[in-house]
Amino acid sequence: MATLRQLEYLVTVVDQGSFTKAAELLHVTQPALSHQIRTLERSAGGPLLERLPRAVRLTPTGRAMVPHARAALADAERARCAARQAAGLEVGELQIATLYSITLGVLPAALREWRRTCPNVGIRLFEHRHTDELVDAMNAGEADLAVGPEPPHWPGVTRVLGTEELVVVVAADDPAATGDTVKLQDLADRSWVHYAPGHGLADVLDNACAQAGFEPRIAVRTEQTAAAPALAAAGLGPALVPDNILPKDFDGHILHPEPAVRRTLTAYTRGEPDPLAAAFIDVLFRSAGIRAREGDA
Repeated sequence: MATLRQLEYLVTVVDQGSFTKAAELLHVTQPALSHQIRTLERSAGGPLLERLPRAVRLTPTGRAMVPHARAALADAERARCAARQAAGLEVGELQIATLYSITLGVLPAALREWRRTCPNVGIRLFEHRHTDELVDAMNAGEADLAVGPEPPHWPGVTRVLGTEELVVVVAADDPAATGDTVKLQDLADRSWVHYAPGHGLADVLDNACAQAGFEPRIAVRTEQTAAAPALAAAGLGPALVPDNILPKDFDGHILHPEPAVRRTLTAYTRGEPDPLAAAFIDVLFRSAGIRAREGDA
């Protein structure tokens, strides 16, 4: 059976890219490190690493094992912290994985409420661009819970928070700035403020436009969710953004697309959430200001 020490050795070798650097970081001799890796490989039933002249490369078996090794190490660290917290030796920390757009729009109110009610429990955010990255990070044990779009086929526990509305924003003097609603097909001939490839909202915009019968032309792409409405308000073209990221003094024009563009947001964990995670999910559900999904109480 693999030990936590062996899993730590494997992950360190992979991260450092060599046995020599890993041995230095772990403060062990290289022969001792190699011995533990060979023992782990016998337990796994085959080679985990391919030894190259100047590097190491994961084998297919190694690629399958490493995410679980990272998850096991992360769970062990959280167990250590929980034990120390229960003994009164240190304050708690809740680790949350999420998307950049959700940090901007959904989390601030919940974090403010959490800080008011649980001032001795800190929050650490791990932020990602795309739902796929977020799900992979949770599978690898990165955080205690994730807040993001509903993950497909998630094997753990999921709680629906509600639906997030997305709106079209344009400059105040834009020709489309004549009402409160817009049909996306009416913007088919426009060049859009788009998101960088790999950004989750890029997929949302492409899918919404595809349903309206066109592929959006691109005026500019941005990595930053917060930059999209600013660029649209500056006249570079329409942008599709979550309505909750817009400041109250936003100086562009807001249009509600017809049909509506929405995404379901959830909080999810690998297993039953521990008391801290469960408490934060309750705060999030009360404070995030997300519209309840139709059919949810």
